[in-house]
Amino acid sequence: MSENATSVAESPGAAPGSGTTTPLLEVEGLAKYFPITMGSFFKRHVGDVRAVDGIDFSIGPGETLGLVGESGCGKSTTGRLVTRLLEPTAGQVRYAGQDITHASRRALAPIRSEIQMIFQDPYASLNPRQTVGDIIANPMVVNGIKPPGGTERRVRELLETVGLNPEHYNRFPHEFSGGQRQRIGVARALGMGPKLIVADEPVSALDVSIQAQVVNLLQKLQRELDIAFLFIAHDLAIVRHFSQRVAVMYLGRIVEVGDRDSIYRRPRHPYTHALLSAVPEAVVEEEGEGRERIRLAGDVPSPVNPPSGCRFRTRCWKAQDKCAAETPPLVRIEGNREGHLTACHFPEEPTVAARAEDVVLDPALVAIEEAAPDTH
Repeated sequence: MSENATSVAESPGAAPGSGTTTPLLEVEGLAKYFPITMGSFFKRHVGDVRAVDGIDFSIGPGETLGLVGESGCGKSTTGRLVTRLLEPTAGQVRYAGQDITHASRRALAPIRSEIQMIFQDPYASLNPRQTVGDIIANPMVVNGIKPPGGTERRVRELLETVGLNPEHYNRFPHEFSGGQRQRIGVARALGMGPKLIVADEPVSALDVSIQAQVVNLLQKLQRELDIAFLFIAHDLAIVRHFSQRVAVMYLGRIVEVGDRDSIYRRPRHPYTHALLSAVPEAVVEEEGEGRERIRLAGDVPSPVNPPSGCRFRTRCWKAQDKCAAETPPLVRIEGNREGHLTACHFPEEPTVAARAEDVVLDPALVAIEEAAPDTH
């Protein structure tokens, strides 16, 4: 453990000050390995894709936890593990105190309606052969939910709740725009009366002009219905707008988690610094030097054979021998807020202000900048 780190009593990912509140969802050591096989007839196991490799977090009732990271880091797989669309390889998932990690279909039935998912592609997640009314009503029928006034009346109420015309009950998905299809997906999830919604990149497939409408709709519904969210996205601006807490994921592991203000203004993990520095921002010279500038070298390593120790060390400017030998634990670093946890042996300073010297690890970019004439 780092000399700068102090262990904390709260569970990893717990909301600041939430020690007295029972989490709605608790995840401990969650892992998912996809086997790699070779051979046409006699298939043999030759390795694993470690999509998720031991993560811990929790979500309180009515809270939103944003899960961010590069494509391929395991965010979507995590969402499917939480909803039990995928079977975990290891670890534990507890919902409202109940262990559902390997629960049978019959054991999951009573809580299926309480955990819902909004998928990334609003068209692929809707059956093109069914009307909107059937799409929203079918989950209620399957789960034996009989709303007062009948199913059709409830479906029309849900359509109105998400900003669609109740008269569109008999229309098909292809007759709606992308934003409207996503609203249909939201209505389908709400029909089950959920306490937790896993939103997997819910706006990434939509036009920028529509994204804000869908995010604002989700926020409005959360306030009114007290729904907890696991909000998965790669757009840091949207996550900041929607989430109370944020977890940063890299190559199957969570490297930092904390409240929104701590993550965006006082990050400690080098990868979080690099992510935030990549967000486009207009800077006016009179207002100061702006934020730090970090450009990483190379690609994310393969999840089939991830680096030993800290998985970010192969692209980190602070990496030392200790980073390869020891896996840094996710703990509270000295000076961090309560609930702000970081997995780094040599954490960065808690600021995103411009550095005296930029961190540019990409040799091609360095060569281009050295060859370019100085226009300032």
